[in-house]
Amino acid sequence: MFTHKDIEYRSIFVINCINERSLRVSNGELLLEEHVESTDKMKTLTEMPFQKILALFIIGHAKITTPLMEKCHKFGVTLVVVKPNFRPVFFWANHAEANFLLHQKQYAYSKDDLSIAKIIIRNKIHNQIKSLTDTRKKDDNTLYAISKCQDCLDNIVEAKEYSQHMGIEGLASKVFFAAYFGELSWQTRRPRTKCDVLNATLDIGYTILFNYIECFLRMFGFDIYIGVYHRLWFKRKSLVCDIMEPFRCIIDKTIRKAFNKQQFSAKDFDIKKGEYLLKRENNKIYSKVFFDALIPYKIEVFKYIQSYYRCFMNRKTADFFPQFLI
Repeated sequence: MFTHKDIEYRSIFVINCINERSLRVSNGELLLEEHVESTDKMKTLTEMPFQKILALFIIGHAKITTPLMEKCHKFGVTLVVVKPNFRPVFFWANHAEANFLLHQKQYAYSKDDLSIAKIIIRNKIHNQIKSLTDTRKKDDNTLYAISKCQDCLDNIVEAKEYSQHMGIEGLASKVFFAAYFGELSWQTRRPRTKCDVLNATLDIGYTILFNYIECFLRMFGFDIYIGVYHRLWFKRKSLVCDIMEPFRCIIDKTIRKAFNKQQFSAKDFDIKKGEYLLKRENNKIYSKVFFDALIPYKIEVFKYIQSYYRCFMNRKTADFFPQFLI
């Protein structure tokens, strides 16, 4: 498994391949190449030693060779390929996939035990309160949202049923979004519908966060389909859904800041069949903004998941599980 020093030393590389590019190995290094029509030759854009790569996020279209896969396997490099719309196509990592002891404990964990789930969601709500407070707004909507989220923070401790737990989390998120994005003409949260610019942007940001968290979970060999809060569902990576909850605030903060600074705009999207779709030429801008926000937290994310792994393996009580505080 990786150590803190590995995470500090290695980098996460994001390669934008909206225009088709090639990845290949030469002299033990990774080469990113692009075809130049005027000369009909391949031009090397950058070279990266595998020893310094933690993960490769490829956005768009790229050619991947067998030697590249072998090098990624040798140096434990995670490879993530996503479409231009940020939907994942291919995810490859084999850091600790044979950790059967961890899998046994995951499968044995009772779905009726909400103790760890409560820690995760209380952490999320705490970060929502902090995000609202950091806006320094004193309007009625913001003050109401902070008060209501605080009530949810207290009430979730007493929740006995799974449905109660979900209802409290849903209420906190509802009032949080309304206040936090109120200045941006917020309507309501509708995941994956792309019904407006904000919902479409949140989907992009959360998808990138999802893939980012999955990279770190796979380092420890988790069965990512077995969560403690999100229940089993066909092809749903429930544990990734769980662990990303406390970190959503990074995406929320990034989006609010980007719209206020006019880095993001409604003009960046096309409307097709009632859905807001990011224009291809803006793909690079959005991916850069989100990864620039996430990568500085790579040590915090690693430490959080490492601590979660140790607590889970040693059957620690929920009080010992980690928290990420923005």
